[in-house]
Amino acid sequence: MLGMAGRVFIEGLRLSGKHGVAEHERTTTVQEFVLDIAAELDMKPAASSDDIADTVDYMHFCEIAKDVIANNSFYLIERIAETIANRIFENARVTSVSITIKKPNLLDNGVPGISITRTR
Repeated sequence: MLGMAGRVFIEGLRLSGKHGVAEHERTTTVQEFVLDIAAELDMKPAASSDDIADTVDYMHFCEIAKDVIANNSFYLIERIAETIANRIFENARVTSVSITIKKPNLLDNGVPGISITRTR
């Protein structure tokens, strides 16, 4: 039986946390982070059943990202992305995860960030 590859995603998720190389970024300065999260999986079971239990829920991505950003204090946003990706991979349906994290208020004339893609 052929699968039906697809992506479940959320873009522009805005969360606040204390992460960064500078000590004040991890201790006193609450910063905004903007995330795009996408997971690839076989969507045929969900398309056939019309049941959320047969797919991954983008609201779960929101919960994972909020938990990671609010309850940790990392030096690098690369670690935030990797931690979120590892948690999303706890769902065996997911075959690939892409995460972009931006720090929109860090610079006056640009928006820095990172993107990662992890596959099984």
